[in-house]
Amino acid sequence: MTQTVKDRVIAIIAEQAVLDPEQVSPEMTLADLGIDSLGLVESIFAIEEAFDVTVPFNANEPGESTFDISSVAAIIAAVEGLVAEKV
Repeated sequence: MTQTVKDRVIAIIAEQAVLDPEQVSPEMTLADLGIDSLGLVESIFAIEEAFDVTVPFNANEPGESTFDISSVAAIIAAVEGLVAEKV
């Protein structure tokens, strides 16, 4: 069975939060999940590797990024956009 972008992103975020993917819902924020800035950076690296994309995010200036990290759903949408651009 092929995982969707949503499923893969949730799995990556869940791994960082040390949770089961079923415990992660789209409306949650990274703060809700207990993911700190280091966990965010590790999640971004994992997303880049899993999808072979470059995430436009600068950990030193997160407010300057066009990559929306406001919620799990926003991250999923942003990754879907990056994947669509690859095609």
